[in-house]
Amino acid sequence: MSHPDHALWKQSWRGNQIAFHLLHIHPLLIRFWPALGLGAADRVFVPLCGKSLDLMWLHGLGHDVVGIELSPLAIQAFFQESGLKPRQTRHGALTRWSQDRLAIYCGDFFRLKPRDLQGVRVVYDRASLTALPESLRAPYVAHLAKILPAGCQILLLTVEDLDDGESEADASKASSEIAALYEARFEIELKHAGCLPAVVENGEVVEPPCVHKAYILSAKQGMDESGR
Repeated sequence: MSHPDHALWKQSWRGNQIAFHLLHIHPLLIRFWPALGLGAADRVFVPLCGKSLDLMWLHGLGHDVVGIELSPLAIQAFFQESGLKPRQTRHGALTRWSQDRLAIYCGDFFRLKPRDLQGVRVVYDRASLTALPESLRAPYVAHLAKILPAGCQILLLTVEDLDDGESEADASKASSEIAALYEARFEIELKHAGCLPAVVENGEVVEPPCVHKAYILSAKQGMDESGR
């Protein structure tokens, strides 16, 4: 699915404008991963993965990890920084970079097919709703539900701004956007909501107060890919 945002994303990697890239393993991943009850060898899908250090953390646990990323520069940087030398093969409209139990598809997420994610038990998603423009979020969730094997869980991490007049108590609930996007297909359990104060510089609010949330989503039984 071509979108103007794709060019902007690739340009951000070409220009090394990647302030969103964490230089550490996400603490909420470490905290809530055991709650999913996975076996060491279970397969994990990481959408819009960039060069996240979380990939190698999951791989180090023994998981078979598969990601997808639009920017080839991000994938190249990931393998170089991890000391790996992947093999590249064509898979339809995508290029698959792989070594051992680790593979990243390069290309448009919407070109992924169910066969690409065979055996996946859990999705670890900390980037998609931040990276995608609002117009692509509902199509993203619909396509994700279409290509995942039955019974998949999702560990979904989000960063949500506190709206004017919204209290921390209000923020401790699942957001209306998450409900609108996922509740037709998934049971939603909010596991964590932690508020961070606004960032103020020279008396001006640079970043509004925000809430880091962790959700575990479980596929509803008996749903077809349309959510009915």
